Amino acid sequence: MHRASRPLPTVEPHLMAHLRTSVWGPAEFVGLPPWWLVGEGLLAGSLGAVAIVGTAVVGAWYGLPALAAGEAGLVCAVALVLYLGMVRAGRALVGLVAVLAVCLALQVPQAAAGVVLAERGRVESVVVTSVEGGATAAASRGRYLCSVADQGGIPLRVRIWRGCGQTTRPGDVLAVVYDPKGHVPTRGVEAEVTAVGPLRDVAGWAAALVAACLLAVVRSYRLTHTAAAPAHGTDAATP
Repeated sequence: MHRASRPLPTVEPHLMAHLRTSVWGPAEFVGLPPWWLVGEGLLAGSLGAVAIVGTAVVGAWYGLPALAAGEAGLVCAVALVLYLGMVRAGRALVGLVAVLAVCLALQVPQAAAGVVLAERGRVESVVVTSVEGGATAAASRGRYLCSVADQGGIPLRVRIWRGCGQTTRPGDVLAVVYDPKGHVPTRGVEAEVTAVGPLRDVAGWAAALVAACLLAVVRSYRLTHTAAAPAHGTDAATP
């Protein structure tokens, strides 16, 4: 006798719909999303990106370590994630926004220091005292690190990689830019010394964050179902 094969278990359609809604958001609209919903998503993402970048720039400008190091940016990232949780956005999209916001917060401190140096930095010449390269870890990333001293022979506490290359030798003169107020570290002079240059490095992260936040907010839209009011009168049953 052949044993009858059991049918494979099937997942209920409503369960699949619930999982899809929980992961990606319900997106209960037909056609294009409402314009006000798109505006809300753009506003939330833009405010989050501006807050993350702005706190780091303010911290670097005024010498506030908690802001300049990106800690306040991480707080802004948490606030943005909590907002998406309040609107019940899809969990996958909330996770994507969280990752992008944290990455942006970690990338911003270097860009903020570049903005400060571009706006009020001063350029001076320094003398190379030693060059690290070849088999060092820095060279594996294609960089050489130069220890330098100012014109008075006083060594600087930072090592320079911008302008320091394979052909650089002790005794060579490099140009560095420093902050007169000492709020950000000294670095080598770049070809483009403008505030736009450092911010361009994080523009991609910020744009991705705004786009992910827009998608999360748009897909969080739920239709408002109003329950039908119960009838006050009923037809009398005829015997």
